[in-house]
Amino acid sequence: MSATTHTTHTTTVPQATTDAPASVPTSGTASGRPASNVRHPVEMLKRRWPTALAVALVILTTADGSGELADTVGAFGDTLPLLPLLYVIIHQVGNPRVTWPVLGAGVAAMVALGAQDVVSQPVALVAIALAVLIWGAVRGTPHGQATFGVQAAGAFVFGALALVGLAVDPDLGRYLVAAGWFFHGVWDFVHLKLGKVVARSFAEWCGVVDVLIAAHLLFLL
Repeated sequence: MSATTHTTHTTTVPQATTDAPASVPTSGTASGRPASNVRHPVEMLKRRWPTALAVALVILTTADGSGELADTVGAFGDTLPLLPLLYVIIHQVGNPRVTWPVLGAGVAAMVALGAQDVVSQPVALVAIALAVLIWGAVRGTPHGQATFGVQAAGAFVFGALALVGLAVDPDLGRYLVAAGWFFHGVWDFVHLKLGKVVARSFAEWCGVVDVLIAAHLLFLL
């Protein structure tokens, strides 16, 4: 009698997996894009608010293009010396946090100077800048002599461009005043890159304002 051998076959049943299909989005949006991408324009506006504010200010300032060339050159030439003056004052204070309050005080000073006829605005602003520089030379400077020398040179160059631009014929003056505004915009962006002297938000805002006003003087008048 032969022995019968029984062989038992075992079948392996695949285990269910819990992995999610690759096509199922894992982000918080229905499209599968990261939520941060949806908020990107808002976040960019928050970061670039000085640029947005500058563009809005220039549009409001230059929207009425009916003014005479001499009046427009005179207005921007009168204001140009305020820009380096702000830098020399903030430099001597030694704290970038005072940048925006100093700007407010500078605008108030411009309004007060415009309400009197004793001394012209640019001459008064240049005189104030020189007084602050003399104060810095006597008292000392918080950022060192090298930075102080750069600020002094800027006050001299931009003040000279404003005064000469106002003294010559408006057809030539527009180019001198525009050059002052444009190169002060470059000045702002250099300070923004270095993160020195003034608040970074102010440097960005002022740089955009300066370049747009220079373009207005050159191409839109």
